[in-house]
Amino acid sequence: MFNWVKTSVKVFSERGGIFMFMRAQFTSQIASVVDFVVTILLVKLFHIYYVYATFIGSVCGGIVNCILNYVWTFKSKDCIKRYVFYKYILVWTCSIMLNTWGTYLLTETISKNPWVKKALHVYIDDLFVFSKGVVSLLVGFLWNYNMHRTFVYKNIHVKDIFAKNEQNKKR
Repeated sequence: MFNWVKTSVKVFSERGGIFMFMRAQFTSQIASVVDFVVTILLVKLFHIYYVYATFIGSVCGGIVNCILNYVWTFKSKDCIKRYVFYKYILVWTCSIMLNTWGTYLLTETISKNPWVKKALHVYIDDLFVFSKGVVSLLVGFLWNYNMHRTFVYKNIHVKDIFAKNEQNKKR
């Protein structure tokens, strides 16, 4: 029985494909917990405007995500750390902007609906948590995972990408 568990953990930790996707989702959930806890604490305990709290929470979650993805999810030890850092910052900046503005737009759009105001009048101040959840799932699946898998944690350099594009244009 113990060998089966040990083998399963090894397969999950070492294989690519769906296993890599599952590891990415697991580390994303850990980072999201950090992100949400920081955001909610900042709003509820320190009365920081939810947009600023969303930004700060995204920064904290992003740091956790970068470390976990580098070490465990994508196993990028052969990549030069500073290049991973630069590429992660580029992708992360877009992710933070998508999360912050998406949360703001969805929260404001939903809260201006008259039937939502009437139905949720007591909970309207906490609507940003729902919006943040929806937006973070969309950004995570559509942006973060794909960019991390194909760009950030690959041993490629930005200048190599542009060089390949120039070669393709000449053909």
